[in-house]
Amino acid sequence: MHSLQSQCALFFTGNSQYKAILLYFCMKNIAAMIQKSWIEDASLGVIDVKRDARAKHLILRTNGGKAAVTAPPGTPDREIRAFIGQYRDKLEELIRQHRPRILLPDYEIRTDLFRLSFEEGTEKRFLARSQPGMLFIIYPPGTDFYDENLQQWLRKAIEKALAKNARLLLPPRLKALAGRHGLDYAQVRITTSKGQWGSCSARKHINLSCYLLLLPAHLIDYVMLHELAHTKEMNHGTGFWRLLDSLADGKALCLRRELRTYRTELP
Repeated sequence: MHSLQSQCALFFTGNSQYKAILLYFCMKNIAAMIQKSWIEDASLGVIDVKRDARAKHLILRTNGGKAAVTAPPGTPDREIRAFIGQYRDKLEELIRQHRPRILLPDYEIRTDLFRLSFEEGTEKRFLARSQPGMLFIIYPPGTDFYDENLQQWLRKAIEKALAKNARLLLPPRLKALAGRHGLDYAQVRITTSKGQWGSCSARKHINLSCYLLLLPAHLIDYVMLHELAHTKEMNHGTGFWRLLDSLADGKALCLRRELRTYRTELP
């Protein structure tokens, strides 16, 4: 009988039929190693629990406004609850910080390049009025803004509007900055990335997140200059920071610190 590790290693050396059999048993064994359940907590909500044979001790994580625990097999619920209790205050704070804000009628976005607000209408359906850089969402009387499905729909609608406006507003701004500083790039693409504000490939392809519209104009320009600097310096070495600092009028590090106070998500 082979161990799970040796079974998976054999997968890469056997014939096709043998590989299929090994893959089946590998996946079956991995599934058996992990057991998923949950615990309900009055203040933290539903906590995902994963009992994993590879876990040596209890591990606590937060993700997307929820808590999750990984535990060795056989760990009783009471021990997991006690472990959670030790970190309850910190968990509650982390979850509050990352739990999506409920979008209510007074919600608005007011930045240099994008504005959004809600207005109560008279019809029984949602409507929208838009123009470059602006969106007004008109909601029916009596709308239940605490409905979870509505919240998801509103966020998708706002993110879609951000992407649409970003495609209109950001490429011309990047082109103007590049021309002003004598830099060039091959193409620009607007993404819905929440992982980073922008990126630049070795082929001088620049990606810009639509969430840039949530930043003040001077920070949008800083991100664009950062990516344009990568068309000359692909790393973050001394030469890159010297170039970026000259492009940003000697304020690169200051602007970098300010940018870190913002997040790629709806406020």
